[in-house]
Amino acid sequence: MPASHDLKGLMKFLARDEWRGCFEQVFDNHFGPVLEAGDMEFDDLAEILSDDWAMTLWGCAFEDFLTQEFDVDGGNIVDEYLKRRGWKEGAQTKVYMKALRTSVMSLYEVSDIVPGKSLTARDLIRGGEPIAVSEGTATQTLKQWDRIAARIVPVLGKNIFAGGLLPYTPQATDALFDGLRQMFGKKGTKKLPALADQDLQSVASMFTLSWLFDTLDRAMALPPMQNSDGDDLMFHDIRFPLATGVTQKDIAAQVNAIPGMAQENVKFWNWLEDKPKGREKAKHADALSFDATMDNGLRVLGNVELKGRFLHLSTNSAARAEKGTALIRQALGDIVGTPLTEIRTIEQMMAERPPRERGEAASNVPPEIAEQVVHQFMDRQYRETLDQPVGMLGNKTPRQTVKSAAGRQKVAEWLKYLENQSANQPNPADPMATYNFAWMWKELGVHDLRR
Repeated sequence: MPASHDLKGLMKFLARDEWRGCFEQVFDNHFGPVLEAGDMEFDDLAEILSDDWAMTLWGCAFEDFLTQEFDVDGGNIVDEYLKRRGWKEGAQTKVYMKALRTSVMSLYEVSDIVPGKSLTARDLIRGGEPIAVSEGTATQTLKQWDRIAARIVPVLGKNIFAGGLLPYTPQATDALFDGLRQMFGKKGTKKLPALADQDLQSVASMFTLSWLFDTLDRAMALPPMQNSDGDDLMFHDIRFPLATGVTQKDIAAQVNAIPGMAQENVKFWNWLEDKPKGREKAKHADALSFDATMDNGLRVLGNVELKGRFLHLSTNSAARAEKGTALIRQALGDIVGTPLTEIRTIEQMMAERPPRERGEAASNVPPEIAEQVVHQFMDRQYRETLDQPVGMLGNKTPRQTVKSAAGRQKVAEWLKYLENQSANQPNPADPMATYNFAWMWKELGVHDLRR
């Protein structure tokens, strides 16, 4: 007896000459632009992304194919299959096939996730009331406010997902919405147009392409990573050996005299910039910028630490390493020897990170204490953020933005983004993943939009 959602019969029917040619047209719509741009075959996607993702992508094209009418006998493969072979299928399978026949791919925001059971999906394109979906597999990995491209189909009184489900990043969402605006929107407006089901059915391949271009960009290479001076991240560890007879106390006294050195304890200093200044524009428009900042707004250019018979200078770029080395040699003179330098790229640093999945301890701090400390830090940081300009809000503060109806919607989207990014930690017990953002929604008066 076939499973209730078994489409093997339909897939075998696809081998018939008239349907094989029709499917090749749909397949090319979904993958042709990506394969041509990357000068590759579909099988290459499995090597880059995995066999599972390649099958999911094929499923997206196949489900789109099931909804279309073609200029061949029968017109639609589902109608023709059920007419000729429907007697072989169980009642649930036939209901599922008919539901796929009229299904629509759209973009949904998920919430109220009950792992292994259900979730609520809000259509970000067509609007309307959120939909309750019975779902066992995806709910094990999806997080609050994740966005997914999917087909929701009714089967025997329940809404379920079809097989082609794609998780969307903010970047993929922007690409999809830009494409929909260009296709259906009015010139000169940034508002997403109201789309009917037939509109979305006609551009189902756009969901696959937006996801693929975004995913391949991230899979093929890391984005440029820089510090806030615009220097490429290159981690330098410069070790100055202490001269014979020189003590750590002698070194500490000299380091304290170096401009910009802020002592944390007897053996550790933060090397700070002279005064707060605006971050310089990154050399690469798509670069990620990294730097630590003190409570007073001063950027940390590096760290200096005494370890045994060495003074270590650690910093994240060649320019800072050169400047820091010159400062130390000028201040300490011959009480330290010629330094040794170790340089590592961001890829090497990531490769050296201890794998948590092996059960290795990431910290000696008890988990409940670590969670409390992290949550207190996040409380302080986010409370300050409410009165600071935010790029996603047009460089207005959240408190300013909520004063208009449109601004309230923007703030809700911003809070969902923060909440979603926090929840998407590899370890669900990570303090970042367990942080509760509810107070921010209430503080800004937009709790009614948290749905």
